[in-house]
Amino acid sequence: MAFLHNRTVNLLNLHYIIGSFAQSGGAAFYVVWLTKSGIGVAGVLLAMAAIFASRLVIRMALLPFAIRIGLRRLVIIGTVAMGISFVFLAEVHGADASLLRLVLVAAIADTIYWPSYHAYFAALGDADHRGQQIGLREAMTAAMGIVGPLATGFLLVASGPRAAFYTTAAVQTIAAIPLLWTPDVAVARKVPGAFRAAISGVMLFIGDGLIAAGYFIVWDLTLFLALGRDVMAYGGALAVAALVGAVSGLILGRLIDAGRGARAVWLSGSVLVFVILMRALSAGHPVLAVTANALGALVACLYVPTIMTAVYNQAKRSPCVMRFHIAAEGGWDIGVTTGLCFAAWLVRRGIPVDTTVLLALAGAAFVIVLLRRYYAGHPTETVDASKTQGEEAAQI
Repeated sequence: MAFLHNRTVNLLNLHYIIGSFAQSGGAAFYVVWLTKSGIGVAGVLLAMAAIFASRLVIRMALLPFAIRIGLRRLVIIGTVAMGISFVFLAEVHGADASLLRLVLVAAIADTIYWPSYHAYFAALGDADHRGQQIGLREAMTAAMGIVGPLATGFLLVASGPRAAFYTTAAVQTIAAIPLLWTPDVAVARKVPGAFRAAISGVMLFIGDGLIAAGYFIVWDLTLFLALGRDVMAYGGALAVAALVGAVSGLILGRLIDAGRGARAVWLSGSVLVFVILMRALSAGHPVLAVTANALGALVACLYVPTIMTAVYNQAKRSPCVMRFHIAAEGGWDIGVTTGLCFAAWLVRRGIPVDTTVLLALAGAAFVIVLLRRYYAGHPTETVDASKTQGEEAAQI
């Protein structure tokens, strides 16, 4: 298994897997705790939109720090900052100053971490094994997702939000440890044409952000309500979904690395659309909701390698991976903020929240078209990749 020979990628995946415990636990309970804090459905959607809109505003301030300290330190700082944000989540008790503090801290933490991590992975990963490396990462992430939601749900019910989210914060911080043994990647002060080269990534991420608004964030809220606001039932549904995802993570990665990305787009896109429709029809039917949620884990294992193989390889070929991902993440923020604000508007006009899951269909159609074009233009990309990892990193 040649895709396991890259020690740096293995360390990056270990970092991501540890962090996934926090993401599958504390992060998955964001909308749950905001709802239980007395914030209405539309208010929760707007609060989440405020986090992503704030990220868009402050994102360009990240580049000077990346130039000064390099990507490795930036990813470490972002990892710790995300841990701190869960401490602020535990202190939210309504639509007041505590919610405003959470929005600001979470926005800063996410802004530091996600573009830095994606740029770092894109620079240090292998283009010819990208799909399998991402597939392994997503499969292990799904495995961690079996434990995370059950543990967080139990702590939330038995000991309250501080025990649940402070534990999440600690795990998220520990995820920084593997990065102590990874190499640094420098970011050049000036790279002509870098942001222009990121347009393709921006467009893909706008669509992906719109998918995330309906398919993930609105759905988390819908699932929690469908299960009668039962925290443990919600955690159990997430664990079942993770179990399904844990056994399917490497399948599509192999298809992509074998030069069959176009087939992967149709497979992942078809399953994605089917599950979106299924989720939108599951209101009032707990068994159907749990089933639709479980199928969502399969979608993640199929869809994430498909889109991120394209994004990471485009980023690695671009003049600067960091600038590419700053711009691309900005596109994601635009997509998810637009979707969440529209969903909140529909809910306030009396549209059931489960119906707004269908907003993800627009994003899915957009992404499928773009990915089809990408893989049609790169049918043998993994075979023909001629530049080494070191050569690519040196261009950043």
